[in-house]
Amino acid sequence: MNYLRGFIPWLVFAGVSSAGWQWGALAALATAVVLLLADRAAGLSLEHRLLEYGTIAFFAALGTLAFAQPDSALKSYGSALSMGWLALIAWVSIAVRRPFTLGFARRMAPPEVWDSPLFRRINVVLTAAWASSFTLTALAQAAVTALGWSVAVSIAIQLAGFILPVRFTAAYPERARARFQRESGTRTDIQGGLTS
Repeated sequence: MNYLRGFIPWLVFAGVSSAGWQWGALAALATAVVLLLADRAAGLSLEHRLLEYGTIAFFAALGTLAFAQPDSALKSYGSALSMGWLALIAWVSIAVRRPFTLGFARRMAPPEVWDSPLFRRINVVLTAAWASSFTLTALAQAAVTALGWSVAVSIAIQLAGFILPVRFTAAYPERARARFQRESGTRTDIQGGLTS
């Protein structure tokens, strides 16, 4: 579950925000910067890091707003804003032909498959699944906040918004590789995406 590492700042934000959304944003920003620097120190390419850069931008902006206006009405919509921003990152990463899952998949697959059409296709599909989930979760979270529903409903929606794409991510690459092998009549050992 190496790909969940990219969501650590978002989890930090969720946990620390109980002490104040400005502190949650600051802690998430610091975590995102530390993780990106750790990747750089480990010699990992920062080329396919749209999620990480988008995370830093979001928490820098949110932190600035939260410290400037701690009682802003947007405070109640933190979860919806977070999921909406993640959706935007994911959709933009597809549009610029750098699906955000590539950054994680390249850690787990050998370099010789990184430019294969199957590897790229699997990552486009995985990123689209995440983007769709983030979009639907953001809309649902906005509705929960607007309607004043309970925190339990919000937590259930948030969990579903991550669990469903995690399960899809765990299963889809193998199905795609199997279908490719059937259709092409060849055997391949391409690690085309993320695995758990």
